[in-house]
Amino acid sequence: MTLLPRRAPAAILDPLVRGLAAVHVTPTMLTTAGFLGNLLAAWFAAQGDLVLAGVAVLVFSALDMLDGALARATGTASRFGALYDSTLDRLSEAAVLGGLLWHALASGSDEQAMLAFVATVGSLMVSYVRARSEGLGLALRDGLFTRAERVVLIGVALALGFTRVALWALAVLTVLTALQRLWIASRALIAEDALAREER
Repeated sequence: MTLLPRRAPAAILDPLVRGLAAVHVTPTMLTTAGFLGNLLAAWFAAQGDLVLAGVAVLVFSALDMLDGALARATGTASRFGALYDSTLDRLSEAAVLGGLLWHALASGSDEQAMLAFVATVGSLMVSYVRARSEGLGLALRDGLFTRAERVVLIGVALALGFTRVALWALAVLTVLTALQRLWIASRALIAEDALAREER
C-alpha cells in the first residue's frame, strides 16, 4: 500500500508518451533531464531560492513518471534503463536534500541541517531495503512514504515556504517507512525460510 498511485492516469500519461515518442525522445534522455533538473533544484536550494527549488523539483521529478512509460510504449525497456533510472532517482533526491543541508548550514540552522541529513539517510534506506529484498527474491512494493510521496512533499513544501515542516516530516516518515519495509520483508523471508525447511 502506498499513499499515491504509482502511475499517472492513462488519460494524462498516454498523450504525453505518444508526443515524446513522435519526436524521438528516448527514456534515457528523460531520465538524464530529470536528474539535471534536480541538480538545478539543489543549486536553488543551496542559494536559498526555495520557491524555485520546489518548482524545479516538481517539474523535473515529473519526468520520472514518463521515462518508464515511454520505455514500455516504445519497446525499449531494458535492465540497463531500470538501473540507470533507479540510480539517478537516488542521486536526485540526495542532491536536493544536500542543497537544503547546505542552505541550513549557511543559515546557521543546525536543526534543519540534521533533519536534512536524517531525511537523506532515511530515503536511501527505504530504497535499499526494497532493493536488497528483491535481491533475495522477495518483491517489495509496499511502503508508506515512497519516492512519489517524498517528491510531492518536498516540492510543494518548498514552493509554499514550509521547509522546516517538510524536513521534519521527511526525516520521520522516511525512517518509519524503512523500518516498515524491513518488518514486512523480515516476516516474509522468515516465513519462506521456515516453509523451505519443512519441505526438505
